[in-house]
Amino acid sequence: MSKELSSELPLPDSDFYRIVDCLDDAERAKLREVRAFMEASVAPVINHYWASDSFPFELLPGIRDLGIAGVGYEGYGCPGGRTLLSGFIAMEIARVDCSFATFYGVHSGLAMGSILLCGSEEQKAKWLPPMARLEKIGSFGLTEPEVGSGASGGLTTTARKEGDNWILNGQKKWIGNATWGDLTIIWARDLADNQVKGFIVENNTPGFKAEKIENKMALKVVQNALITLTDCIVPEQNRLQMDSSFRDTARVLRMTRAFVAWEAVGCMMGAYEHALAYAQRRQQFGKPIAKFQLVQDLLVKMLGNITACQCMVVQLSQLQDGGKLKDEHASLAKSFCTVKMREAVGYAREIMGANGILLDHHVARFVADSEAIYSYEGTREMNTLIVGKAITGFGAFV
Repeated sequence: MSKELSSELPLPDSDFYRIVDCLDDAERAKLREVRAFMEASVAPVINHYWASDSFPFELLPGIRDLGIAGVGYEGYGCPGGRTLLSGFIAMEIARVDCSFATFYGVHSGLAMGSILLCGSEEQKAKWLPPMARLEKIGSFGLTEPEVGSGASGGLTTTARKEGDNWILNGQKKWIGNATWGDLTIIWARDLADNQVKGFIVENNTPGFKAEKIENKMALKVVQNALITLTDCIVPEQNRLQMDSSFRDTARVLRMTRAFVAWEAVGCMMGAYEHALAYAQRRQQFGKPIAKFQLVQDLLVKMLGNITACQCMVVQLSQLQDGGKLKDEHASLAKSFCTVKMREAVGYAREIMGANGILLDHHVARFVADSEAIYSYEGTREMNTLIVGKAITGFGAFV
């Protein structure tokens, strides 16, 4: 392709319906800061870290300086603002790398969100400010080796009250950030009343052991842990005081499922933009493959998936900002957007042919990472049943 022709081509842009215009000037400025950081600092190095199963700790000061941990949370040293902006930020980070978006979501969404929604005023004042400054990194321990979708009633990790302390025993699996972070929100079943309760467990507590999960094919930058709790003593002051059952845990998951829907959109956007740029420059039969009808068909299908999901998650966050978000709203978005994401990244890989499996071209990373996003924060099937119960009035859970 000649330089003259190349300069006339439209740059890949996955915001076809200009959803960014839903933000105000200050929010768009913050989003531009996030994009600049991700493109200048993360994009050039992320393939190396992904391939080596390692985390780029040297990038943490840059994330801290963006001031985005706790966007949407008012007070306690958090940036405040609209949930809508936090969704755009999640999308923007995932557009470059889904592992980095997952690190951000676990810390800012799951860990900080648990304390915000289920903690006492004293706990929020103690923990949220240093977490907002990324001086303390958080994790979220709900899933277990043998318990995933059945967490609401089947947790095997137990909590036993002894005086002013709780004794925790059990295991948690797939816990992002836990191999190197500072604290983990552990959800355990109280042996006294059989209810799920949350605990802020500092990772250096005796009896807390976090082992890195090896041999993953997705989100390889995220340092997931298998946590083993052996007579781990946690003081009553670290029990989430406003949490008394899994209903409270579900409030956190409602919020973070919305985040995952945004992340799925960002994953699609990144794959699409790389595939489009590739199609514009890749030559076959004497011309760019972007000139072929079948390639354009795949690109437009991808863009349709992206645009439909963008419109859905924008309205989802507007419901949340208006205090109208329900479980079924978050579940429909998580389910629908991750299905469309899986489809879209497959189209991107198809456009690239054999090059689509090379990390050098980025799309392979999005294809692999999409598999994890598709599964975590509630499988498609579980989220479908949440929506199904809401629309029919009948629960179909086993």
